Amino acid sequence: MSVKTGLDVLLSDPGRYANRYIALIANQTSVASSLDYSWDAFLRAGLRLRRVFSPEHGLYGTEQDQVPVAGQPAAGPQTVSLYGDSISTLRPVEEMLDGVDTVIFDIQDVGARYYTYVNTMAMFMESLSGRDVEFIVLDRPNPLGGTAVEGPSLEPGFESFVGVFHVPVRHGLTAGELALWYKERHRLDVDLKVTGMMGWRRSMPYAETGLPWVTPSPNMPTPETALVYPGMCLLEGTSLSEGRGSTTPFQLCGAPFIEPGEYSALLNAQDVPGVRFRPTYFKPTFNKFAGLASGGVFLHVTDPVSFKPLLAGVAVVWAARKIHGERCSFPRGVYEFNSKHPAFDLLAGNAVLRGMIEAGADITSIAASWISDEERFRETKKSFHLYD
Repeated sequence: MSVKTGLDVLLSDPGRYANRYIALIANQTSVASSLDYSWDAFLRAGLRLRRVFSPEHGLYGTEQDQVPVAGQPAAGPQTVSLYGDSISTLRPVEEMLDGVDTVIFDIQDVGARYYTYVNTMAMFMESLSGRDVEFIVLDRPNPLGGTAVEGPSLEPGFESFVGVFHVPVRHGLTAGELALWYKERHRLDVDLKVTGMMGWRRSMPYAETGLPWVTPSPNMPTPETALVYPGMCLLEGTSLSEGRGSTTPFQLCGAPFIEPGEYSALLNAQDVPGVRFRPTYFKPTFNKFAGLASGGVFLHVTDPVSFKPLLAGVAVVWAARKIHGERCSFPRGVYEFNSKHPAFDLLAGNAVLRGMIEAGADITSIAASWISDEERFRETKKSFHLYD
């Protein structure tokens, strides 16, 4: 039996919202089982859709990461970008909330703390706190499942647009569950409702949901990409290529100075669960090392259940640093509107992880550094579970 998303549940009885004035936070993943976009389905159902807010990458995922979104195609009466050229654009301006009594969030998340769509959700909830506006999350599956937790939690002082939730990197919650957690932790005065899925189980691989994979962002082409993303996104904060500009971003990584054989041998010797590193070369067409042949590895996930994506990503950076020293660096600069910390630290949620890699700590010690955070959150998250 296929999973029924929160959107399909709502569309089974749209009359409940017939007298509402609705704003929708959506992108191209907001599709019904018919593959109709939510905004079109709402209008056909006679719902009063006032405007559609789009997140990073735009309504149809046309823009690359950290590229301001403007001049996008319209959806419904009005389309408004929540990702512009400054941090102030990440939240709705006051006049965009006028005349709206219901805000609906319906976007496919990928289950990693960095992925910005649920961060947009959380910031929108903050903007609604204290207002007489209902906020509804139409839930969708976590492609990484709902059981595994991995990585350090976000430390105070490392908040950014890639660090809104103080949870481990891989949190094992759906967007709806995250919304419930965020409301309670931050004591928001928000009329929050979650329209749950039907048929989803926490241990369910995405392939078993029966749902189509609609690319959530330009470099997330498959569920397999989502599986490695919680670790391989760390490479955005390094001098290594995370495979952008190739057809398999995040599954590929490397740099022109890397010799694949030596690199893959060191990585495979670390026995990271559920993955093998295949030596290879690739030539990115854009982003880091565009047009240059780069040596590196391809991640083959051999056992998705035991696979630890964050540990794999850390190992990739650790091995490059071990072999090439400071050629594998951690650049500073503006990253997602933040220059307070290196991008790597913003993604890690602390400065400890980078410090351990730079100090030459072994992989086992690095993994042990976040065990207590994982244990605490595994217990905390249970009270927000909406599914068995």
